Amino acid sequence: MTHHDDVATSLEQLLESLIKMVGRANKKNDNLQNTINLMNENIDSLKKRISQLEWIMKGQLKERDWGPIRTYPTHHHTQTPSEIHDHISHF
Repeated sequence: MTHHDDVATSLEQLLESLIKMVGRANKKNDNLQNTINLMNENIDSLKKRISQLEWIMKGQLKERDWGPIRTYPTHHHTQTPSEIHDHISHF
């Protein structure tokens, strides 16, 4: 009977070891799932911020296009500064 007792003890130890391994695996899985959830929240937050920035940028472009002040390309003046001054002083 000692042989059966030894086998039973070995099986019991093996079962306990497997239960501990499953417990550790489940804990790691829970930690991993929590990390994934946190990363997904961060990604969602970043997407919202990007969307807000895009909306602001589009608004600024519309304001620039529709605003009363327009930026026109500047042309190189062929007049000297003194000629420009003389021309302005006639007004």
